[in-house]
Amino acid sequence: MTLDRNKSNNDEESGVEQDIQKAILVDRQFSLAEVIGREGGSFLKGESPVPQLLQAKAEINLFIDRNLVDSSGVLKAVLQTLVATDEVCISRHFNLPLEALRELLEMQVHHPQYLYELVKQVDIRWGQLFGERPYFQQPGQAPHPEDEYTHESVYQQLVELLNCLPQQQAEM
Repeated sequence: MTLDRNKSNNDEESGVEQDIQKAILVDRQFSLAEVIGREGGSFLKGESPVPQLLQAKAEINLFIDRNLVDSSGVLKAVLQTLVATDEVCISRHFNLPLEALRELLEMQVHHPQYLYELVKQVDIRWGQLFGERPYFQQPGQAPHPEDEYTHESVYQQLVELLNCLPQQQAEM
């Protein structure tokens, strides 16, 4: 008996909803945009309209911004550019985007040639921002006394950023 009552209540509710929808649509003109809007309303239900790649990049960039101590911000900018351009690495770590950052940082820290190239890019960007000639440290040479971004200083900043990364479980 209760099932019959529930069914009749549901039928009444859906009938009322249909009447309300009809009343709303009486004065509306037909348009393709409205049809697409009605049909597409549930298309993204439960999903973000922002692509996963952009979500991952945003999470990584936010982490860099919050955790990298960089007074002039040039190293942050260069790292964020690196994140923006390395879609292959990031796409391997959609579920754990900070693991992509770990991979990128470890590549710089463990391979001096990549570190030297990163420092060179940072020096170039620093020179562009401040309108001064940058100091380019050569491998094996002592840095210029006024150079803000030396091989050693950038290395230390990257190691500190690596140490800030949370230890993640393996991706599922």
